[in-house]
Amino acid sequence: MKYLVWLLKAAIFFTLFAFALNNQHIAVVHWFFGQQWSAPLVLIVLAAFCLGLVTGILVMLPRWWQARQQANAAATTPAATANEATASPLPVPLHEL
Repeated sequence: MKYLVWLLKAAIFFTLFAFALNNQHIAVVHWFFGQQWSAPLVLIVLAAFCLGLVTGILVMLPRWWQARQQANAAATTPAATANEATASPLPVPLHEL
């Protein structure tokens, strides 16, 4: 299994490496007010990917914090510990009866 994972990683690396080699042409990104940025196409694609990744993380941060606060609040309430102490044992599966 370990060799299969390494083979998959190598395939992904060589695919991305071939993509980078095939997209070395200079591309121009036109911004507002006549501003422009010229760079190899592979760098523009990488920058767009990183920008999307950062945007996705920033959008998800409030939900992650909210879920973490709710989990911490649920773990510290006395009702949760009282329910755990008085909980009945798990039911016996039918095939063991």
